[in-house]
Parts: sequence; structure tokens; C-alpha cells
Amino acid sequence: MGRIIAIANQKGGVGKTTTAINLSACLAEKGKKVLSIDMDPQGNMTSGLGIDKDSVEKTVYDMIIGQASIEEVICKDALENLDVIPTGIDLSAAEIELIGVDDKEFIIRNEVHKVRDNYDFVIIDCPPSLNTLTINAMTTADSVIVPIQCEYYALEGLSQLMHTIELVKERLNPDLEMEGVVFTMYDARTNLSLQVVENVKDNLNQSIYKTIIPRNIRLAEAPSYGMPINMYDTKSTGAESYRMLADEVIDK
Repeated sequence: MGRIIAIANQKGGVGKTTTAINLSACLAEKGKKVLSIDMDPQGNMTSGLGIDKDSVEKTVYDMIIGQASIEEVICKDALENLDVIPTGIDLSAAEIELIGVDDKEFIIRNEVHKVRDNYDFVIIDCPPSLNTLTINAMTTADSVIVPIQCEYYALEGLSQLMHTIELVKERLNPDLEMEGVVFTMYDARTNLSLQVVENVKDNLNQSIYKTIIPRNIRLAEAPSYGMPINMYDTKSTGAESYRMLADEVIDK
């Protein structure tokens, strides 16, 4: 039975989608069968895994509004061992369309559970907000990974996210766990990055991944070529870091 992990942080620009793309790709590289679900209307995970958003016929949006089954929206073998459920900009309207729908928090879960046995891992990239789409991801997931950028406001908003995770656990998904925090955009040249890491460790009674993702120009370039970092520059520090993170995730 596949392990379902939501990658969530309501702050934008913290390396959330970068982590979703590259963790998915590195798990697949290690021979794990992976399904990546793009729940962010911006669709950056979709394009970052080499799928042309404009050419896909069915997306996660069609699945949410009941116009397509999960089997119809999966793009098979986007990469070796990696299938993708893409998204498009119309997903941003899903919130409104779901008003008044019964059990709207469980739409994704009900579909994903039909196929989870086909995969070792299901990775969900959440939108950068705490909305119905994020709640759907959390009711589906077994655990949540929270990427935190090594910058001054890192802890801001984190308590709100933790509160949301606790609420979902309490009311909708008792099996949901906080998988851990992963630090991103770490700059070894600055004291600030180090201070942020220490600060979060002191203030969070959450598990923290040993792997710290560095600020890396190759990581930033890779999505524009529609490739994960392990394919774009396999020897870069970014690729090595995400491989280490994948190992940690597998070991958990």
C-alpha cells in the first residue's frame, strides 16, 4: 500500500514545489513506483516534470468536479517509475464549484485510494494557502512534509500550518502525521541560515530531516527545462541533497 505524503506550506516561495518535484524524481530513480499529484493551480510541478500543461486533456480539476476518474487523469510514465496527475489554471475555480458539495474534503482521498496499491509513494504538491484543496490533500495523506526556507520569517505562519494539520487530524483524518520539516534554500555563507535552523530546532517539537537543501543555481534552472534536478544536473549538490532526502523518506 502506497505511502501518501503531502508537501505543504501556506507561504509561497519556500521550495515546496521544488521539493515535491525532486523528491518524487529521486524516489523514482531509486526504483520506487511514484504518483505525483499537482494540487497547486499554478501547475509548476506539472511543467517541472516535463508535462505540457496546455496539451493535457484531463487534469485533477476534472477529477474533483466529477468529470473524470483518477485512471483518466493519470499521465503514465512522465519519467521512469513516475506517473503524474497534472493540473491547470482552472483548478483555482474548484474552490467555488465545491461550495455545498457533500464530503468535499474527501474527493481526492476517495479517488486516490482506488490506485494507491499500485504505488510505493504518492506525493501531493499543495497550493500555497490553507484552502479546500490543501484540506483535500491532508485528508488523503498519511503524513505532511513542511519545507521551510532558511530566512528571517521562516517561523511565521508555521504555527498556523501546524494548527491546520492538528485540526484535520482531529476532525477528518485521525491517521495524519507530521512527517517532518525540511530546510530549503540554505546558504552556508550566511549566519542567518544557521540561526534559522537553530531557531526552528529550539522552537519546534517536530522531527526535522537531517538533509538540508542548499540554495543552488542548478536547482533554480531545472524547472525551466521541464526536468527534475537529478536529470538536469545529476552531479549537482541539489541533486545529491534530494537523493539524501529520498533515502531518509524511504527509511522512515
